[in-house]
Amino acid sequence: MTTSRKKVEENTRDVMESTKLTPKAQNAGYSAPALEKGLDILEVLCKSSEGLTQKEIASLLGRSTSELYRMVNCLERRKYISHEGDKYSITTKLFQLSRIHPPTDRLVTAALPIMQELSHSVGFACDLRVYNNGSQTVIASMNTPSGIGFNVRSGAEIAIAPSASGRVLVAFQPAETTEIRIRESFAGLPASEIKAFRKDLHEVAVKGFASIKSRQYEGVHAISFPILDMDRHAIAALTVPMVPRLDTTPAPSKNDVEERLRESAEKLNRLIR
Repeated sequence: MTTSRKKVEENTRDVMESTKLTPKAQNAGYSAPALEKGLDILEVLCKSSEGLTQKEIASLLGRSTSELYRMVNCLERRKYISHEGDKYSITTKLFQLSRIHPPTDRLVTAALPIMQELSHSVGFACDLRVYNNGSQTVIASMNTPSGIGFNVRSGAEIAIAPSASGRVLVAFQPAETTEIRIRESFAGLPASEIKAFRKDLHEVAVKGFASIKSRQYEGVHAISFPILDMDRHAIAALTVPMVPRLDTTPAPSKNDVEERLRESAEKLNRLIR
């Protein structure tokens, strides 16, 4: 038995003991067997970094595979777990649910004045994006001061793979979360694209932000900085899509926008911690 498997078994025993119902609670009608099975599955998968087969899950929980079959299928359908081959792993859905209101409301409330100031200072639109089960969702946006230019609306869903913000939301995570997000975001995409993305993640982590030419729109250059929690993991990405002007109107350089975006991200980081 591997060390990691032993650790999972030890953690599972602890979880089972700590969540076991007392006879009084059972007699009072508080027992919900189906719910308990689902929670047991989530808890044991949270303790495994390598994923587990249905047989392994059943063995660790002291149940039969037939007992857990419908629970596993339900959890996968609701996107709490996913499988690759015959192994099941936890997804980031629980993590995402933990960050829904009021933390998101607080983040947006703190961000909007900073985003308005940033947009006016650089002359470009900006937006705030969060990771969402294999893609990213824009939770706040600020249009260009003139009202003309490249703008991403609130509520828009954006792919992780081609975007600067996608790199930021994946790079600044614990190793396990990074792997889960790559698996969720690149399902069905070629291995070469995943390899290139991993290489980009290293560069983003070293630089502290992402600054790339758009892989979707001609002439757009996207710059994105992480908004970090207390553990310095990215909970959001503050992004400016730059579009160069062809007329003589003065416009900040890429370096200028990077610096002003850095200052705005740092200001927001200080406010939400």
